[in-house]
Amino acid sequence: MTQTSDNVTWLTPEAYNQLKAELEYLSGPARTEISVKIAAAREEGDLRENGGYHAAKEEQGKMELRVRQLTQLLEHAKVGEAPADDGVVEPGMVVTIAFDGDPDDTVTFLLASREYASADIETYSPQSPLGTGVNGKRMGEEAEYELPNGKTATVKIVSAKPYNG
Repeated sequence: MTQTSDNVTWLTPEAYNQLKAELEYLSGPARTEISVKIAAAREEGDLRENGGYHAAKEEQGKMELRVRQLTQLLEHAKVGEAPADDGVVEPGMVVTIAFDGDPDDTVTFLLASREYASADIETYSPQSPLGTGVNGKRMGEEAEYELPNGKTATVKIVSAKPYNG
């Protein structure tokens, strides 16, 4: 999955189906489960000192936020359009960069939104400082981005290949 603009998210068919299944679960069975938890906790008495009730309400709030996020994401998703293998850094690409031109000091990451993150590769958002800096660059080009301390770092694009995860 990859952000292609502020509102459109590119998703592989597998990622789309996984997120859709999560939304269906959260909108159905999970809502029922949390309602039962809240009702059971409410029956325990004084709500001001009822930790189970407050925990269940907090869980419900987090779940409803995730439902809204998934709904918006899936409404604006484009499914199945992987980026071209043209060496240009863009969302959906696995990018290898070298810091300050040092070919031995490299990092490889996926330029994509967090929903696409997997345990096998580090993921940077296209909207992050590094993502913004490298987006649109070609192999061999340099990119600059702002560090959290306000200084600027320079990296060189070593490679950019479509993610096949």
